[in-house]
Amino acid sequence: MTDRPATMRLIRFDGAGGPEVIRLDEAATPAPAPGKALIEVVAYGVNRPDCIQRTGAYPPPPGESDVPGLEIAGRVIALGEGCDRLNPDLKVGDEVCALVGSGGYAEYALADAGLCLPKPRALDLVTAAGAPETFFTVYDNVFTRGRLARGETLLVHGGSSGIGSTAIQLARHFGATVIATAGSREKCDFCRSLGADHAIDYRTQDFVEEVRRITDKRGVDVILDMVGGPYIAKNISLLALEGRLVQIAFLQGPMAKDLNFTPVMVKRLTLTGSTLRPRTLAQKTAIALALREKVWPLLDAGAVKPLVHKIFPMEETRQAHELMESSAHLGKILVVTGR
Repeated sequence: MTDRPATMRLIRFDGAGGPEVIRLDEAATPAPAPGKALIEVVAYGVNRPDCIQRTGAYPPPPGESDVPGLEIAGRVIALGEGCDRLNPDLKVGDEVCALVGSGGYAEYALADAGLCLPKPRALDLVTAAGAPETFFTVYDNVFTRGRLARGETLLVHGGSSGIGSTAIQLARHFGATVIATAGSREKCDFCRSLGADHAIDYRTQDFVEEVRRITDKRGVDVILDMVGGPYIAKNISLLALEGRLVQIAFLQGPMAKDLNFTPVMVKRLTLTGSTLRPRTLAQKTAIALALREKVWPLLDAGAVKPLVHKIFPMEETRQAHELMESSAHLGKILVVTGR
């Protein structure tokens, strides 16, 4: 075990509200816990769920820290009892990135041993902090739940986001055609630079008509959507026979007006979705094992990677949240702790 300081810096939300409730605080450094690795955090990712948690609408699961943060990268400084059984390859001193249920916005954090993955060889530790949340989410939803296969077509909304940029890269690598929507010409160009075959500016183009034109009215096989609301009916109308709609968020709400379910029956569609944070440890560990086998070799080789828009110091976590909520970013937003 490496020596750990008695106290550490971390980020707390001073009540529920806007970015103004974010404050830098100090607390006791956590001790190693059974089944968990204590990580000296070099960087953490900022994700949309963090902003929703800040408003009070997405509290941590029972038993998790009230400190925000879902993904980290850093060095293992201690291992709790049982880690050797859960992740035999994990050792003190390893450079890792990890998915955490909460607590990532800190200089030290506890991560379940089974959710610690080795830092990809092609990435530095800071960039690696942008991998866990998006790669866990995309792989599970697009390839496991959505069953995207080689030769099929994926429509991904929000293609310039962290999730979207990851989905584009992985889908293209595994042989799918990718159509992305984004909110400006710059964002569409960004999507194309990642391998999107088509990019639609939803502010100036009707994405329903464009997708129909691109696919010669056939439709798409899988849709990854985080918008919801009015997109739900439009997505259903764009699915091909046996198509799958995978919902991972509702930025415009979970309700859809005048939704016609006839296409679901006629085209034998699958409507599914998931959230990652409340899943059981066993379920998340299964995703981690699949990533280690199918995706980590790509990250090691530099074939895919987190696209980093901006890196903030810990003292500017508020500004990182403001950028996230502006939707002006292209890819990931990261924060470095100074460790």
